[in-house]
Amino acid sequence: MSESAMRTPHDQETENVQRATWSRFATGWERWDDTVQQMLAPVTEAMIRSLGIRADQHHLDVAAGTGQPGLTIAQLAPRGRVMLTDLAPEMLAAARRIADAAHIANIETRECSVDQLPFPDATFDSATCRFALMFVPSLARAVAELARVVRPGGRIAVSVWAGPDDNPWATIASGAMAAEVAPPPSTEGAPGMFRCGGQGSVAALFEAEGLCEVAEWDVPVALVMDSAEEYWRLITEVTAPVAVALEQLDDPARERIARQAISGANHHRRGGALRIPGLSRCIVGTK
Repeated sequence: MSESAMRTPHDQETENVQRATWSRFATGWERWDDTVQQMLAPVTEAMIRSLGIRADQHHLDVAAGTGQPGLTIAQLAPRGRVMLTDLAPEMLAAARRIADAAHIANIETRECSVDQLPFPDATFDSATCRFALMFVPSLARAVAELARVVRPGGRIAVSVWAGPDDNPWATIASGAMAAEVAPPPSTEGAPGMFRCGGQGSVAALFEAEGLCEVAEWDVPVALVMDSAEEYWRLITEVTAPVAVALEQLDDPARERIARQAISGANHHRRGGALRIPGLSRCIVGTK
């Protein structure tokens, strides 16, 4: 790793904050896991299809959260092994509970960051990173680490969110918050949900790292809920920026935000349920 790619104290501080945040909200993510996985199933399926999983695959799923797509890959590779990593031990504990309930035994867990993987070169047949790359301090360093630990010929698949205009499931809540709380100042390239939303941005990182057969495509998703009130409960239990900001407000402000978010969600009612759309972007490359 070059000196320019080495971690800075600011990078470590960012990681510490993220670890504390994901640890705090792990309970909410586990509680809503079925709903979230249903929403993200098209992305999980697209990523897995791009990898060509064998029965003896040795796979790495970084920033795995509650365990996907790694747990599905473990089921497709009964003679293989899947390593799940995450910053937050509470997330990995949730993933283990979900794996145990599904009788998935061929997994291991390891607490670590995406951009500092504690594995030797060329350890894994493949690697995935679903909806986490945009939060790491250094995108280039994270891609370099994923490429380093995958064997020659192995494939790496990641997913990120497209832009905010394509993801009302997220911007309904953030827009309601912005009506009451000034958003924090943003710095170009800083970690954030839509940091990798530009077409070709992650593919360019893959190519710069020397990956070949790089492909990128969009995958639509939808958050399906019984009611707008249920949508707001999910958001407040899994979306850290919203939950933390709400804690700083008085009851009337929280009620106004909730009303606005619920009203916005209700615009997406289709028949008896809400279907709030989103758009993800998948990128795959071969070492």
